[in-house]
Amino acid sequence: MSELTAQDSKQTSLTVKALSLLKQLIATQSFSREEEQTAVLIETFFREQHVPFERLKNNIWAKNRHFDEQKPTILLNSHHDTVKPNKSWTLDPFGPLERDGKLFGLGSNDAGGCLVSLLATFAYFYDQPNMAYNLVMAASAEEEISGRDGLELLLPELPPISFAIVGEPTEMQLAIAEKGLLVLDCIAHGVSGHAARNEGDNAIYKAINDINWLTTYEFPNVSPTLGPVKLSVTIINAGTQHNVVPDVCTFTIDARVTEQYTLEEVIQTIQNNIQSEVKPRSIRLKPSSIPADHPIVQAGIALGRYTYGSPTTSDQAVLNCPSLKCGPGHSGRSHSADEFIYLREIEEGVDGYIRMLSQVL
Repeated sequence: MSELTAQDSKQTSLTVKALSLLKQLIATQSFSREEEQTAVLIETFFREQHVPFERLKNNIWAKNRHFDEQKPTILLNSHHDTVKPNKSWTLDPFGPLERDGKLFGLGSNDAGGCLVSLLATFAYFYDQPNMAYNLVMAASAEEEISGRDGLELLLPELPPISFAIVGEPTEMQLAIAEKGLLVLDCIAHGVSGHAARNEGDNAIYKAINDINWLTTYEFPNVSPTLGPVKLSVTIINAGTQHNVVPDVCTFTIDARVTEQYTLEEVIQTIQNNIQSEVKPRSIRLKPSSIPADHPIVQAGIALGRYTYGSPTTSDQAVLNCPSLKCGPGHSGRSHSADEFIYLREIEEGVDGYIRMLSQVL
């Protein structure tokens, strides 16, 4: 058998195993923080491929056989937790069902298809000597809730990462930038008084002035892939009874931040321009990007893929290295009733990842 035929046979075999694993993952409940059993399934996959692995809580990770500390490292990452099924499901969320070229089941599209495709890709390259990069595969937990015991917990245990491929459903297109998420709780302070006697200093009016600024301000730097920073006031609360001028009005800002700004810069700009007190809930979920001329991006473009900016948040948000979001499946199917992925998308996912990485490895 020629080397090319052997490699094709290996890829085909791993694709079949990836599909089998995906069905097992669908059949196993893995809500965020409850991923113990799917972690066991991933351990079993590694054992069957004779790949040593490590586990940290519900995160499973492994290095390629010929790992060399002198070489840069690529991280392959996707998650094995799911959201809970909504009430509109007409099928069994935990019953993997093949029909009309589709595989139905909770987590099939987000992000089971990506995860098993990356696992198959890692297994494909695991034994290869003399690669230009090391490979680390990480199957992470708690992605759907941006939990602290997912990839963020695992990162200090991993070697330094040169760049990452994060598996999320993008139809194998190249999301080279992703917006970060910043949630700000704001408090407008006034002075209480009787509404009938024109007393006090109404905190609602102060909040309105601040909200007017938030709705009209435009951050000057606009991302070529993600557009402008977007600020939305999504919650507001004030007052206890109709005849009392409120001394406090609270409101919440949902800020979607591009790679043009750090989260701290956005916070500072808002603090400098509104009177209300500003308290960030977290500054963990950072914007992320990878240069369009990066070799892995160029490898994808050479396969006919296009680049774009993603408005949704993923595990990229906790990475401090360049990262590309790319994977089989369609983002619009995520979290939907009767979620599915096309069977051909798994094959295309494995093939696409292998072809892209072959260009840089």
